[in-house]
Amino acid sequence: MPDLSMEKLSEMVMAVARDKKFGITPEEVNTFEKFALIHSEISEAMEAYRRKNLDGKDGLAEELADAVIRIMHLAGVHKINLEKEILKKLETNKNREWKWDELNEKHS
Repeated sequence: MPDLSMEKLSEMVMAVARDKKFGITPEEVNTFEKFALIHSEISEAMEAYRRKNLDGKDGLAEELADAVIRIMHLAGVHKINLEKEILKKLETNKNREWKWDELNEKHS
C-alpha cells in the first residue's frame, strides 16, 4: 500500500466507521466511551510489549494501530484536523524544555 496522508487515512477511518455504524457525528457516539476504548487499546499495547509480542495478532504493532485508529475516529467525529494539530504540537515541543530533575520519571 502506498504512503497515505493523514487526511486520506482519516477519510478511510471515517468510511469504516460509517459503514460499520460506529458513528460519525458527536450525536452518534458516546465520547466518554471512545476515550475508554482508546485507553483499553493502549493497555493492550502495553501488555503485548510486556509479553514481548511485538508483531502479529494482538502484538504491539497491531495494538498501537488500533489505538491510532480509535483516536482518528474520535478526532473525525469532532472535526479535529489531527495533521494540523500534530504539526502544531511538534513545533511547540521542538523548543520546549523539560525539567527532568523535578519529575519522578526518567527520560530514556
